[in-house]
Amino acid sequence: MPRRGSGEGSFQTAAQTVANEVRTPVAEGGRMPLKTGNLRRSLMASTADMPRIQEGKTTFSDSGIEMVIAGAELGSTIYLGFQAAYAARMNYGFVGTDSLGRTFNQTGYGFVDAVAQRWPQIVTQAEATVRGRLEGA
Repeated sequence: MPRRGSGEGSFQTAAQTVANEVRTPVAEGGRMPLKTGNLRRSLMASTADMPRIQEGKTTFSDSGIEMVIAGAELGSTIYLGFQAAYAARMNYGFVGTDSLGRTFNQTGYGFVDAVAQRWPQIVTQAEATVRGRLEGA
């Protein structure tokens, strides 16, 4: 197995931090609403393209995000996306009647936006973590 460089390690560490933070429930200090865990489990990672919403799918299982991130090469893109159809409503909020005739007055939780705004800090933190591992080795 090829030895991973510090750049690649930082890239993967930062991506994993984003995946972890975006799924952190409100009760644990995050912004993800957690009722059944289905929204949280609907997060998917891909190096090919953005995961798509799965209309009509009501149950999700963990999708091996860690494996996708671990296998990503430096310079590639890691796409993280929620597959649950209601993910955008939970993140941004929605007031009104949807296409199925249901009425909502949903306040958004901003779980995606909050983590996206922290991206520069997440990268800096990942670099320090990986540098510490390399210096300690």
